[in-house]
Amino acid sequence: MMTARGLARTFRARRGRTVEEVTAVAGVDIDVAAGELVGFLGPNGAGKTTTLRMLTTLLAPTAGTATVAGHDLRTDPAGVRRRIGYVGQSGGAGPDCRVRDELELQARLYGLSAAEAAGRAADLLGSFDLGEAGSRVVQTLSGGQRRRLDIAMGLVHRPPLLFLDEPSTGLDPQSRANLWEHISRLHAEHGTTLFLTTHYLDEADALCDRILVIDRGRIVAAGTPDELKRRVSGDLVVVGADSPEVVARLATDLPGEQPAVDGSTVRFRTPDGAGVLPALLRGMDAAGVAALSVEVRRPSLDDVFLTLTGRTLRDAEADVPDPAAAPVGAAR
Repeated sequence: MMTARGLARTFRARRGRTVEEVTAVAGVDIDVAAGELVGFLGPNGAGKTTTLRMLTTLLAPTAGTATVAGHDLRTDPAGVRRRIGYVGQSGGAGPDCRVRDELELQARLYGLSAAEAAGRAADLLGSFDLGEAGSRVVQTLSGGQRRRLDIAMGLVHRPPLLFLDEPSTGLDPQSRANLWEHISRLHAEHGTTLFLTTHYLDEADALCDRILVIDRGRIVAAGTPDELKRRVSGDLVVVGADSPEVVARLATDLPGEQPAVDGSTVRFRTPDGAGVLPALLRGMDAAGVAALSVEVRRPSLDDVFLTLTGRTLRDAEADVPDPAAAPVGAAR
């Protein structure tokens, strides 16, 4: 469904009196099969939005090639646009327009007749639980309703490939969960290929078949959520005790990393946290050490990113800014 090789984008950015070249995307390779739901993760400024804007023809690549939904990105951008849907971060519906009118207008722009557009709008309103909102003005919708409308607008021409750029950003937990249900159902029932950018780890874990991690403009990891987690060296065992030094000495004899003591807490990673815990607790009991708390944590996607890059996906800043969000100057 989508293949990219060496896709790159540089910008000219003014810093004081000097103009320098900034690399936002440094040559990424991407493969997405038909029917996949692929997550694209990275901290702010890592190159997610720049990559997405290139793949959706909104930004010309500086280098590289890509075939998107069967059409060449450089030589046939119009063909790409006919075959994809795109839901940006800020949404596309006019705030003063009626919901049903927006959907019908979008359908007409893709060449559907008036009757076809009305039927398509009705179907989408029902599919995304917006039936009662059809006659309302967009600005009166809740945040979750507005995002569902954005996705419906991206699907009005029934594209085989839909791009979602951080679709749940700014939503409350209940609205996010509701949106996840709609995305999962869309993928399961219609087989639509979805390419999703997000910095919510739980979102990627819950929704995605496969994940690509980008950092400083390069893909640094790819795989299913479980495959990526297995790249982290085991479970994290956290034990609180009244004699942490004794616990640390006992943990030294267990398979895994050397334990670390922080106050009354001992932490260490081991290939099988649940398996080593009984032996550790028996040793603590024999030594007369009272356990204050015990926890076994499976590796998270944030652990993966920390292992790969030395920082977390939650970092608000990145070394390389993403000029697609606020471009300065022109590409060479």
